[in-house]
Amino acid sequence: MEPLLFAMFFGATVFAAPVLAQTPEPAAEVQLGEITITGAFIRATMPRAPVGAAYVTMTNTGAQDDRLLSVTAPFGETVMLHDMVNHDGIIAMHPLPRGLPIPAGESVSLTPGGKHMMITGLTERLEKGQAVDLTLMFELAGEVTLRFDVLALNARRHPGVGNAGEN
Repeated sequence: MEPLLFAMFFGATVFAAPVLAQTPEPAAEVQLGEITITGAFIRATMPRAPVGAAYVTMTNTGAQDDRLLSVTAPFGETVMLHDMVNHDGIIAMHPLPRGLPIPAGESVSLTPGGKHMMITGLTERLEKGQAVDLTLMFELAGEVTLRFDVLALNARRHPGVGNAGEN
């Protein structure tokens, strides 16, 4: 009887582990000075993809405007801040070379199809279920290294924020 119980336990553990590993925990909330950061995620990439995209929501609870100046990723050559802009029905990606303003008392969300962090020169494939670190540098709040959950290729938001069913 014991070998049968062991086999059942071992089998359940082996088959349940991949399912559990792919379900991210609720999005972490990080406080850096007057900036609250939530919902950090990055989309999984195809093999040998040269670029990736990361998303997050930043809320400035302070009385002064702040600015996300730069982002670095140890798994990519550069990280650029971009905005998607619609010009007469043509959507184009525009860099934000002076950073991304975070007005006092407001939230700024980086989302698929909108403002985002574009990671170029990827040195590794980003696979669903992983977590990776990016370092964000703010003008006033300073620097923070933040954990980003790697979600599905088509993820729209972190499942720990808003409508979890969309991931």
